[in-house]
Amino acid sequence: MTSDAGTTVETERGLVYGPDGKRLDLYRPAGVAGPLPTVLLWHGIGPDERDVLAPLARTAAARGLLVLVPDWRSDAADGGRSQLLASLAYTRKDAAGLGGDGESVVLAGWSAGAGAALGMALRPELSEDGWRPAAVVGIAGRYDLPARTTGTAPLADLAEGRDPAVPVHLVHGARDPIVPPRHSRDLADALRSAGRPVTLQEPDTDHAGVIMTAYDPAADRCVPTDAGPAVAAGRLVAAVLAAAGGAARAGHS
Repeated sequence: MTSDAGTTVETERGLVYGPDGKRLDLYRPAGVAGPLPTVLLWHGIGPDERDVLAPLARTAAARGLLVLVPDWRSDAADGGRSQLLASLAYTRKDAAGLGGDGESVVLAGWSAGAGAALGMALRPELSEDGWRPAAVVGIAGRYDLPARTTGTAPLADLAEGRDPAVPVHLVHGARDPIVPPRHSRDLADALRSAGRPVTLQEPDTDHAGVIMTAYDPAADRCVPTDAGPAVAAGRLVAAVLAAAGGAARAGHS
């Protein structure tokens, strides 16, 4: 498939990543030699909605990234924690074989996925070897609620003196009525107060638009849209992901 940037993006759908048969989709630029900067991108609270992030994932991959988007279920007994962690373990182990860089991964998430991503930087002990991502990109997230990966709120972890120790990049629609942008502003303020690197951008769109979608009430899910503000916001998020991935690779090399 050719992106709006003119780059052909290859897609592999339905790769099994975990012991319970959960699946993920892979996006990468065609004909580009690896290893590519790698992004693991988590969807929001809707169970098994990896397809919702397809427009953003394609746009980001066109910028030279390997993007992996797994399904996970927020209604699982553990709130999705084991599936999120399994997708992370898969990415670290198998990204190199897929053309990416498993040693330097940008961890990103939209909505509930954003807090889950930041949680992994704040609580690296949840990984077997104390791993942290190279950077975190939080898209339209809340950080005052328990993260699906850790069970603790990222803002509470920061207040207790925990340090993400990696750059945090935030993007939040300025017209988001579902998760108001003050949640990202509060996190940015807390990180700055702690002396940690953070960026925050607020494109003129809403909760769905920031990932190049629009909410469809009939389907009760977000669907792709070509509306101008959503396209512009998605391109902005893709640029943030690409910049984070490029910086991660430069720091790792």
